[in-house]
Amino acid sequence: MTTTLKAKAKSSVKFRKTRLDLSEDIRKSVVDILSQTLAATLDLKTQAKQAHWNVKGIHFFQLHELFDLLATELEGHIDLVAERITSLGGTALGTARVAAEKSILPEYPLDAVDGIEHLTALTERYAMYAAHLREAINSTDELGDADTADLYTEISRNIDMRLWFLEAHLTKKEDFAG
Repeated sequence: MTTTLKAKAKSSVKFRKTRLDLSEDIRKSVVDILSQTLAATLDLKTQAKQAHWNVKGIHFFQLHELFDLLATELEGHIDLVAERITSLGGTALGTARVAAEKSILPEYPLDAVDGIEHLTALTERYAMYAAHLREAINSTDELGDADTADLYTEISRNIDMRLWFLEAHLTKKEDFAG
């Protein structure tokens, strides 16, 4: 897309007035943070589906099911984030193109086949996403939007648990101290 088209696309997105007691400046700042999260969450969901569709190996069925569960949970998070954006007066930009352009996550290794390769890739991305969520909790709290900070906390708890599930598959005896 040319720069002119990008500018036109961006300028067509309007911020809606609302009776919420948060100032427009705060709402716009929070929507910017939420929009980054929306892109990353959409990206992470499609990466989990990539793993779901393409995993092979001895633990195929278990991992195939796990990766589908991850994608399903991320779909719920996408909806929460998008609806928070719109409730603040913003427009949820949730297309694949927007997600690809704005995501904080690296591209998924498309040549991954073995379960360990998929587990490693998803573990790395879940860890990055978890760090983003914690930063968003702090940022939205500092902006005075406790509701959005709470939404991020809810998502963060789930992502931390799923990161643990992914890491558990990769844990070896030597990973334990002592």
